[in-house]
Parts: sequence; structure tokens; C-alpha cells
Amino acid sequence: MVRTQIYLTRREHEFLQAEARRQNGSLAGVLRAMVEERMRVPEEAWDNNPLLAPPADPSFTGPEDSVLNLDHYLYGGPKKWIKRGGQWVEAPPLPADYHTNPRSTEAYDQMVRGMDESQGAA
Repeated sequence: MVRTQIYLTRREHEFLQAEARRQNGSLAGVLRAMVEERMRVPEEAWDNNPLLAPPADPSFTGPEDSVLNLDHYLYGGPKKWIKRGGQWVEAPPLPADYHTNPRSTEAYDQMVRGMDESQGAA
């Protein structure tokens, strides 16, 4: 156990005291039970969860780096990872004027495209 102190409003403190009396326990025990309850993932979170459903089109295959470069594919940002020698490595650092100078942006993106072996698969 880790001992800690917290600040509560009078209303919060009175609520916890009332719960402790009602449960015939301590204020700390009530607070720990509330934290434990919030930490548990309810079973229904696993049922009918669209994020866990199979894809609508099972034949769809996206780019192999879609997880690594999600922001690139969703928002058009620069790639953060490129494939070199069969391994995923961090892309070179962005130039300081990447977001303000279109020529710099295009030059950097072209350089990364030339370095990235996965481009042919995208």
C-alpha cells in the first residue's frame, strides 16, 4: 500500500463519511473500493464492441505501415517510420521550416519517399 493525502471538498468528504457509515467501514476503504470499481473493465465492453468486430470488408488490406504512420494516413502528416533494409526505422528529423515552407515540405517528403522501401506496397 502507498500512503497518500488528498484534498476533498466538504461535500465530497461528507459523502465518503456517510458511505463509510452505511457500509460499516472506513472512509479509506470506501475510497479504495470506488477506485477499484473504476479500474475494472466491464464485461459488456467486450460484447458488441465495434472496435473488436471484424472489418466490414475482409478482403481489404491497407498499407503495411498503417499502424506505425497512422497520422500520415489519417491527417496527411509526415511519415514517422520508414522501412530500410527490411527493418522499420525512424524517419529523418523534419527540417525546421517543414510546416511553413512548401518547398522544404516537398523536398523532405520526396527524400523520404525515395528512402522508404514500403512505398511500393502502399
